[in-house]
Amino acid sequence: MPESHPMIGGDGTYSYTKNSYLQREGIKYAKGLIDETIAHKLDIKDLLSNSRSFKIADLGCSVGPNTFICMESVIQAVKHKFQSHERPYFAAGVPGSFHGRLFPESSVHFVHSSHALHWISQVPKEILDKSSPAWNKGRIYYTGAPDEVGKAYAIQFAKDVEIFLDARAKELVVGGMMVLILPGIRNGISHSCAVVNVMLDLLGSCLMDMCKEGLVSEAQVDSFNLPMYVPSPKEMIELVERNGSFKIERMELFDPVPGNEAQILRSGHAWKMHFRAGLEGVFSKHFASETIDELFDRFPNKAAEKLKATSTETTLLFIALKRK
Repeated sequence: MPESHPMIGGDGTYSYTKNSYLQREGIKYAKGLIDETIAHKLDIKDLLSNSRSFKIADLGCSVGPNTFICMESVIQAVKHKFQSHERPYFAAGVPGSFHGRLFPESSVHFVHSSHALHWISQVPKEILDKSSPAWNKGRIYYTGAPDEVGKAYAIQFAKDVEIFLDARAKELVVGGMMVLILPGIRNGISHSCAVVNVMLDLLGSCLMDMCKEGLVSEAQVDSFNLPMYVPSPKEMIELVERNGSFKIERMELFDPVPGNEAQILRSGHAWKMHFRAGLEGVFSKHFASETIDELFDRFPNKAAEKLKATSTETTLLFIALKRK
């Protein structure tokens, strides 16, 4: 079974609702891309020739208002394309993981997934194996690790995307569309050049500092790894083409926080809040609550120092696919 890593719910200090600024800015930027995709690439009249309803699925990983912002944007774009403002819409929740099947065959017309697909279904087994060249000793992520570690993450990501695309291909009607938004890196650059990867690597550095001080055991750190992977456009193109069920209608990288607004990304505290809201659920399965508090208390100062010499460009990958 794929691992589940829910965000922090509610509206408390560390909640996802209060600390998902980067995701929300990405969603806002992508609205124009989604509007254009629906306007120019989605044949709604043809899709509805055999159906009385237009079915939309959101496979994001968030809780709170971001999901509603996404769905409102899609619904309004569909209404505008169909030139109908009177038709009602209904919402329903479906239990399960986006890594596998969720809906009946040929039952969905449009799928939206934001900030979800970069979560892999499990940490690669070989990076926890002391006898493997991919053993990720002293780290919790693949940034800066030996090539074998990065390859293990990439292979697991590729497996998960293949299963994801197979599931969506069965659920989407022919001509239906899927929009994916996830963290991405530019083609040809090192994963250690992406600011989000740099910051995640720093979390591991903080844990190792705590290990040296006897606050957490070395075995605990060595047996923990973050289940995420940030792909490039080239990787995604190869995976979609290998699957063969979808045509790529649009793909581009964008910075969700450009210009003067990017100053917030120079704040170690901002990154602390962003990460704690999204990652505490992962850490809490492995470490005691006091360890997590200490980890995130240490992180801002180390992050602030690193950010002085690091680019804060945060790139998101937008992909629009049509079911063949």
